[in-house]
Amino acid sequence: MALAESYILNEQHVAVLASPGMGHIVPLLEFAKRLVVHHGFRVSFLNITTEASPAQTDLLHSPSLPSGLHVIDLPPADVSSLVKDEMLVVHRLGVIVEESLRCLKSVLIQLGKPKALIIDLFCTQGFDVGKQLSIPVYTFFTPSAAFCAFTLYLPTMDHEVEGEFIDLPEPVQVPGCTPVRTEDLLDQIRNRENDEYRYYFGHVRRLCEASGIFLNTWEELEPVPLKAIRENPFYQKILTPPVYPVGPLIKEHEPVTEADAECLAWLDQQPPDSVLFIVLGSGGTLTAAQLTEFAWGLELSQQRFIWVVRKPTDASASATFFNVGGDANDPKSYLPEGFVERTRGVGLVVRSWASQVAILRHRSTGGFLSHCGWNSSLESMTYGIPMIAWPLYAEQRANATILAEEVGVAVKPVKGDGKTVIGREEIERVVRLLMEGEVGKVMRSKAKKLQESAANALNSDGCSYESLARVTKQWKDLAAPI
Repeated sequence: MALAESYILNEQHVAVLASPGMGHIVPLLEFAKRLVVHHGFRVSFLNITTEASPAQTDLLHSPSLPSGLHVIDLPPADVSSLVKDEMLVVHRLGVIVEESLRCLKSVLIQLGKPKALIIDLFCTQGFDVGKQLSIPVYTFFTPSAAFCAFTLYLPTMDHEVEGEFIDLPEPVQVPGCTPVRTEDLLDQIRNRENDEYRYYFGHVRRLCEASGIFLNTWEELEPVPLKAIRENPFYQKILTPPVYPVGPLIKEHEPVTEADAECLAWLDQQPPDSVLFIVLGSGGTLTAAQLTEFAWGLELSQQRFIWVVRKPTDASASATFFNVGGDANDPKSYLPEGFVERTRGVGLVVRSWASQVAILRHRSTGGFLSHCGWNSSLESMTYGIPMIAWPLYAEQRANATILAEEVGVAVKPVKGDGKTVIGREEIERVVRLLMEGEVGKVMRSKAKKLQESAANALNSDGCSYESLARVTKQWKDLAAPI
C-alpha cells in the first residue's frame, strides 16, 4: 500500500472492484482505463487473487496499463476448507469473494478513501464498507440492459411466485420490456432451493443500494429496456438508482502470441468476410458427443474457419471458468479421426486460447460462433460481425434470443425435439446460412450499422461518453471523504 500517499494527494481517485472471472475482470478494467485516459482520474483496481486464473493474472499485470491505473492485489484467502469441487460457479465465486473482501475496509482506508467505489454484481459487501466509510458505491452491471431490467424485477418475482420460475405457464412479463421465455432463464434461478440461487439472489437483491448503475451498452442498441428502467412506474416504485450506459467497453488490445501470429498470417491469405471464428468464451466447453457432431457439421459446411477448441467435458459447460488460459490439450486426441488433416487449408484448429479481438477485427473474419456472453456479443457488434448463437450457461440463452430476434445479428441453431445435442446437419445448415446465404448478408449489414453506432457512442460527443462524464463531474465536485 505504498501508493496511499500519492492517492491522498490526488483528489480525483476512485477504486474499482471486480469479482474473479474474465467476464467481469475485462469490462471493469476497460472502464477503469477509460476513467484514467479520458476523464483524468487515478484508479485503484482491487484484484481478488484467491483462485485467480492465469489469464486474469497476466491481464492485470500487463506492462501496457496506463500510468494512472494501479492494480492492488488483495491478499489471497485460504478457502481450501470452504470450497468443494462439486460447487457450482456462483456458489464458489460467492465464497471466494466473501473471504477475500474481509480486508476491504482497511485497504480503502490505506488508499486514502477514494471518491467512489465501483463494484460488480458479486461484490456487494462493498455496500456495507462504503456506508461505514461514507464512500458512494456504484455497481458496474456487466450483462445487458435487458438483463438489468430482469434482475431489478427478480426480488418481486421471488416474493410473488410460488414454486420454480421455470414451471411458470407463461413467459416472465418484465415491466416495460420484452417477455422472457422460461427456457431462457439463467441457470442460477432455475432451482430456488440450492446454494447457487441463495448466493446469486443475495447479491442481486441489493442492486438498488447503489448510488448509480453503470451499464455496458449504449442507447441505440437497447432503447426499450433503458427507457423502461428510467420511466416505468415499477422501477420508480422500487427506487431504482440512475442508470448510465457507458458502453461498449471491450478489450481493445491483447498480446499477440506466436499462435495468434500464425492465425493472423493465415487470415491474411483468405478473402474478405469468408472465415467463421469459433470460440465459446473464456471458460466454455462442449460435451464429447456435442463436440463430435460439431466437428462433422463444420466439415460438411465446407466453410473456412478458425476454431478454438478445448478438451470436452460432460461435467459442466463452465468447466474452465477458474482455469482460463491454464489448460493444455491435444485436439487430435478428441476430435474425429482425420478431422484436422481433412480440413487443413480450409480451417485452423487452435488449442484453448486465441486473441479474440485481433481475429474479430480482421477483414477476413465474416462470422462468429459465440456462447453469447455479453462481452463477446459486444465485441462482435463493435467489429460488425454477425453471429451463430451457441449459449452455454448464465444469462447467455437470453442474450442469444435478444441478438437473434430483436437486434437481428444472430441465428440460433435448433436442437430438435428429444435430442440431447445439436446434430451435424443443423450445424452445417446454420454455418452455410451465415457465411453464404442471403439471411447472412442481411445480418452482416445490420452488424456493420451497429459497428458505426457503437463507435459514435464512445466519441467525445457520443451518448456513452457523455453519460460517464456526467458522473465523473459529480465525483469531482464531491468533498473528499473524511
